[in-house]
Amino acid sequence: MGRAEFKPGNMLYPLPAVLVTVRNAQGRDNVLTIAWTGTVCTNPPMLYISVRPERYSYQALKETGVFVVNLTTADMAAAVDYCGVRSGRDVDKFAMTGLKKGEGVKVDAPVIEDSPVNIECKVREIIELGSHHMFLADVVHVTVDDRYMDEKGAFHLEQANPIVYSHGTYFDMGRCFGTFGYSVRKQKRKRR
Repeated sequence: MGRAEFKPGNMLYPLPAVLVTVRNAQGRDNVLTIAWTGTVCTNPPMLYISVRPERYSYQALKETGVFVVNLTTADMAAAVDYCGVRSGRDVDKFAMTGLKKGEGVKVDAPVIEDSPVNIECKVREIIELGSHHMFLADVVHVTVDDRYMDEKGAFHLEQANPIVYSHGTYFDMGRCFGTFGYSVRKQKRKRR
């Protein structure tokens, strides 16, 4: 087995396939699919989304400075794809996909109630990087679907069957093969 050269590019895959919801200054709501997103900081809680300036929702993001990241599941995959290939300039994506719209608690933007997690964000800074501009944001509120909470208050996102995106393809998360620290955790000895 050898190694092949590949052109320089974004090879950090898979990524979460999320639906970002926005409301523009005129009160029109939109949903866009984003894969270029991630955690920036734990304390304070921060994340980012990267958006092309020509995307319809870009102006709403700049005008209002708020958005919601809605995590997605295999049951939502068709809507995730649709919201990534159709423009809010032309269609009402909530109406076309049947996604259930709710209201943000701390931001003036819609949430997707079908989503197991809604992460409400306020833009801290916009960094113009080239093809995409990064919206660096503070997480100001999180709502989770209580169907995935256990009796101890732990949240189990894996039960919602979240999806990821890799080079144009959507995947569910697959099987669990360990938890954080499993490689160094001491094994319990079996009694004879």
